Amino acid sequence: MSNKKLSTIAKNVRSHRKEKGLSQDRLSKEADVAYNTIVKIESGENPNPTVETLERIAKALDISIEKLFKE
Repeated sequence: MSNKKLSTIAKNVRSHRKEKGLSQDRLSKEADVAYNTIVKIESGENPNPTVETLERIAKALDISIEKLFKE
């Protein structure tokens, strides 16, 4: 699993979160999604989160949802 290629969404969630200086825990609270969900998305364990989850994450990061899909 460690050599599994991370999805674009996983990489983008992580990079935008770090740009904002947020921990995974803080992002989960601001986006009102489970901490475990953030961890699973960023680790690639959940490569296809729901649109609602992605909308909440994008809103918490103050970015458009489209930015989570861009290569």
